[in-house]
Amino acid sequence: MLELDETPVHFRWDPTLEPVAVVEDGTVVHCRLAEVTDDQVSPKTTATDLADLDWDRVYPLRGPLFVDGAEVGDAVEIELLAAETLGWGWTAILPGLGLLAEDFPEARLHIWDLGAGKVAEFLDVAKLPLRPFPGTVGVCPAVDQPTPVMPPGCFGGNIDCRDVVVGSRLRLPVQVPGALLSIGDGHGAQGDGEVCVTAIEAPLEVRFRVHLRKGLGLRAPQLLVPPEPDDRLGRAGWFAAMGVAADLMVAAKDAVRSLIDHLVAEYRLEAPDAYLLASVAAQLRISEVVDAPNWVVSAYLPLAIFE
Repeated sequence: MLELDETPVHFRWDPTLEPVAVVEDGTVVHCRLAEVTDDQVSPKTTATDLADLDWDRVYPLRGPLFVDGAEVGDAVEIELLAAETLGWGWTAILPGLGLLAEDFPEARLHIWDLGAGKVAEFLDVAKLPLRPFPGTVGVCPAVDQPTPVMPPGCFGGNIDCRDVVVGSRLRLPVQVPGALLSIGDGHGAQGDGEVCVTAIEAPLEVRFRVHLRKGLGLRAPQLLVPPEPDDRLGRAGWFAAMGVAADLMVAAKDAVRSLIDHLVAEYRLEAPDAYLLASVAAQLRISEVVDAPNWVVSAYLPLAIFE
């Protein structure tokens, strides 16, 4: 098994970076992933401190790994074997970012205690099952200069897909010889959409196997998702708030705003805290995209978290 903890991290996609290791089809890799700010946030951080983040240190990635034999037209498949949180995490409103940035201009920070088993408690209101995964997994894009990790692309990267969990297999289309695979951005749990721009951002310990799939010719990432052995989220049903508009982004915003209104009225949360909870627990779905000129986006909230 290849250990990466003693190797440096990097903060950009860059085809000129020296690989930290060469891996073959079937190699198992183990490493610790820092939370997304490279340990600038800690359990002692306050919302005021967020203004001092060094954004050049955001998205620390392990790698790159040179996948022996990987060529453009192939795919690298990452099979996640293990992912464990390391005791704590955080979720925040970062001014200027997120789906509802115009609604929530002030910073807000919640520190999570993740040391008590598989569930994280939110303000004595909700208990959220942990579902750890890396938010950023990607091969290096074909760029001619260092490129920020965000946004994602056809190469993967900062895809923030909550289903890249243990048992999943993420396939990434190779863009440069050797693929130059990197991983980072640990999450303890997240809702589909990650609407406030943060999940439960958390350091993780992960183990994954690298596979080389020759000649797949993928257009963009693909994911094989394992079955849920225990549907802890869906067991009590769901509340769904809809947004209907001629623009999917407007519909998404309206759905989340309605969900926040519901959380404020039903559970007496302050609106910023309701926004944080929506980001880590709500599932944002496209319900309808064929009945022009209006489309429907729904924000589903699992009722089990309030039991």
